[in-house]
Amino acid sequence: MIITIILFVLGFAFLLKGADILVEGASSIAKRYNISDLVIGLTIVSFGTSAPELIINILSTINGNPDIAMGNILGSNIANILLILGISSIIYGLPIQRSTVLSEIPFSLTATILVGFLANANLFGDGDQVLSRNDGFILLFFFGLFMSYIFKLVKESPDNNEVFDLMPLRKALTYITLGILGLFFGGKWVVDGAILFAKMLGMSEIFIGLTIVAIGTALPELITSVVAAYRRNADIAVGNVVGSNIFNLLWVLGISSVITPIPFHINGNYDILVMIISSTMLFFAMAFGKRYVIERWGGILFILTYIYYLYTLILRG
Repeated sequence: MIITIILFVLGFAFLLKGADILVEGASSIAKRYNISDLVIGLTIVSFGTSAPELIINILSTINGNPDIAMGNILGSNIANILLILGISSIIYGLPIQRSTVLSEIPFSLTATILVGFLANANLFGDGDQVLSRNDGFILLFFFGLFMSYIFKLVKESPDNNEVFDLMPLRKALTYITLGILGLFFGGKWVVDGAILFAKMLGMSEIFIGLTIVAIGTALPELITSVVAAYRRNADIAVGNVVGSNIFNLLWVLGISSVITPIPFHINGNYDILVMIISSTMLFFAMAFGKRYVIERWGGILFILTYIYYLYTLILRG
């Protein structure tokens, strides 16, 4: 048991470092072949920061612990908006691009509603509530639409002619390999530890997924956004969170449910409602402050809302 707990802690470290060096190695190779910064940011970095959620979900579904998979995604997305954007905007008020307000945030909100609709399709029928393989393919279809939107933006963006110091190709490939291995073993140890904690504390797996696992897998987004906010790069801070949420809902849940259908408990509708409210709060934070800016008071409101959400989870758990 002690070994499992130690590996659980080490698992988060492996997830964080694995995602970090995977992104670094992949970005170096992309730049070597003159792929623009915009494409790298919207694809490699987004995939990299969502990689912990993906590995956790795949291993959870394969091991027969789908509640952790669903809780991980719902909890991580709520933490992304309320906790990560909250902390980031307190550090530095976050101006948001008009395209993000008009396109990407609404797309994220639509993805949340889509998951909720698919998960509740049998609410008044005879079948079980579940994200089926067909639902997974639907989510992946919408993910394809989102990627098409991204590459449309790429074609409209100016070329990047900056010169970068590239790491040797062999080193970049080594980083990618080590990153994938770190994500795999880190994910396995976190899943094993989460199951153990759920049994020890008498709490449900979905509660552990919504709290410990969700916050742990959201750490890459947290670190990326906080550093970006500190460096006054709001586009990365906000785009990282919104993009990661879309990836989690459409890509990660899509892949997971295609591998193994994921059961959905009716209590999960509360978490989906919190996700919808969180996305809506982004609009209100900008509507009652400076145009297209999340100010510090908005960040404080986000964090207080997240603390209250955790309190309600404890009452449920």
